[in-house]
Amino acid sequence: MNACNRGGYRKPGLLVRRAFNPMVAGLIQLGISVKGSRLLEVQGRSTGLARRTPVNLLRHGGREYLVSPRGSTQWVRNLRAGDGRLTLVLGRRRWDRVATEVPDRAKLEILRGYLSNWKVEAGTFFDGLGADSPESELARIAPRHPIFRLTTLGK
Repeated sequence: MNACNRGGYRKPGLLVRRAFNPMVAGLIQLGISVKGSRLLEVQGRSTGLARRTPVNLLRHGGREYLVSPRGSTQWVRNLRAGDGRLTLVLGRRRWDRVATEVPDRAKLEILRGYLSNWKVEAGTFFDGLGADSPESELARIAPRHPIFRLTTLGK
């Protein structure tokens, strides 16, 4: 994994941590995806235990990506500290993947795709920018939002 994109972290509020994330995680465990949501399962960097959090899986340009709207979150730190292996979960289905961090210069179109899908839910974390924002503005915020390209194991 490369060392770029180590931007800040916007901690979720109490309502998100105690109500929204558990509600979305519960739906995902039942096999109900909310606009592409999945449970991300990644090994904890300190404990080695599996850690789970809801994420929005972006399919863009024939590839899969995970974008971190909140910056260098715990799941981002765990991916960076490990070997990039993760599991996406929806109900009883599980998909093993390897994550490779995307450099800042390659993020712009991926950010456009993410904002096209989730601006209403996550726009506040992107300084109010949207899919139609100028390239220069997307380039300005790109370092604050880690993005990982996902591939299947063995590819």
